[in-house]
Amino acid sequence: MVQALPDCLSATLVSNYTINIIIIRFINKMKRILFFLFVVALVVACADDDSFSASSGLRLDFPSDTVKLDTVFSRTSSSTYSFWVHNRNDDGVRLKSVYLKKGNQTGFRVNVDGIYLDNSNGSQTNDVEIRKQDSILVFVEITPLDTYQNNPESITDFLVFSLESGIEQRVCLQAWAWDAVRLYSPIIEKDSVIESDKPLLVYGDFVVNEGVKLTIRNTTLYFHDGAGLDVRGTLLTENCTMRGDRLDRMFTYLPYDRLSGQWRGVRFYDTSDGNILNNTQIRNSCQGLVCDSAAIDSVNYRLQLKHCVVHNSQGDGMNVTNAHVRLEYCQLSNAMGHCLAVNGGIVEIENCTLAQFYPFVGGRGAALYFTNQFAPLYNIVCSGSILTGYDDDVVMGYMTPAEQPFNYSFDNCLLRTPVVADEPQHFSNIIWESPKDSIQGKDNFIKIDEDNLEYDFHLDSISPAVGLGCYR
Repeated sequence: MVQALPDCLSATLVSNYTINIIIIRFINKMKRILFFLFVVALVVACADDDSFSASSGLRLDFPSDTVKLDTVFSRTSSSTYSFWVHNRNDDGVRLKSVYLKKGNQTGFRVNVDGIYLDNSNGSQTNDVEIRKQDSILVFVEITPLDTYQNNPESITDFLVFSLESGIEQRVCLQAWAWDAVRLYSPIIEKDSVIESDKPLLVYGDFVVNEGVKLTIRNTTLYFHDGAGLDVRGTLLTENCTMRGDRLDRMFTYLPYDRLSGQWRGVRFYDTSDGNILNNTQIRNSCQGLVCDSAAIDSVNYRLQLKHCVVHNSQGDGMNVTNAHVRLEYCQLSNAMGHCLAVNGGIVEIENCTLAQFYPFVGGRGAALYFTNQFAPLYNIVCSGSILTGYDDDVVMGYMTPAEQPFNYSFDNCLLRTPVVADEPQHFSNIIWESPKDSIQGKDNFIKIDEDNLEYDFHLDSISPAVGLGCYR
């Protein structure tokens, strides 16, 4: 049964309904007004942003008047560099053109605001707009041509920004090109001597065949990623450097030459014998030096290092298995593995610095690790040397239960390892370095800069190890 509402209640409902209608209409009207105002503001803003001026007083702003690229081997592409071009004016600026002054003659390649300066178009782009308080991004690379010079040659060009007003602004592009002799998987098949004023750029495996002697003098070899030197015969070096081929920088302050793992390293196979490395540096490799196991000759050395540096290895700095090896006045430093790993054999270490300050991991190896696990350790003799590093103990010996030789001795050395007081046959005239010492670890040396990865292992005058190591 449906009943009629009282007149007073019916009038109230009608009144409320009318008010709601009025409110809804008002809200809708305000929405339209606000939307209209927003559109007007947007149009005005866009119109304002589209305001361009050809006034001769307008200038672009560059972070520098010169963009300096690193040294690059001729006919090799550089890394990509970038910089911003800012319009800090209250009006937009139109560029009639942006172009390389020397066109395609220098090897520079440029991309301006996403547009490549194509040689077919005169190495330029046209009609570039930069709105007020806006900016565009420029990328620069170079693949320089041969310079026919022994030393790096400066290569320059100018990137010219021609404004609508007729004003021209320029940024100097500068790089250095260095001619190199390229070697692609070279194989030495007869006795040879390499001596070069130009750097040698090695791709692939550089092999010295069995029974062949290679002498490298006064030369720097730059190994490409994955390349390495495999010695099956005999290697003699004098005043030689082996390193990775990256000449550029990871960051402004950090050259790639300070990073490990740039190339494979040097390996002496079991057929290799009579190797002598003198005044030679091997740095930033995966494995620095590897000497494979062969029959022991207690009289003749398979490998001798004199005044050598093996620095910054991603694996072991030097790994020797069942070989007769001698090191004199050598620096073995900063390895992710061990600076020197001796797996049996006969090893003589005289006046060397084994410094384990590898910066990238906490699980780095020891300065010296020796064991008879894989072959008899007939003898390891260490004298006049410094063995130190970050960790509390960087001298590690491991003897297997097997009944085979495990002979070692340290004389007149600084050792960062817990004191061994009851083994005079193994330790004599030792400076036992402790984490509690006032001068210890990196304080021994002139420079250990972990931020910039710069190291100088010459001894500080306050070090207790003065008179020891390879830099006396």
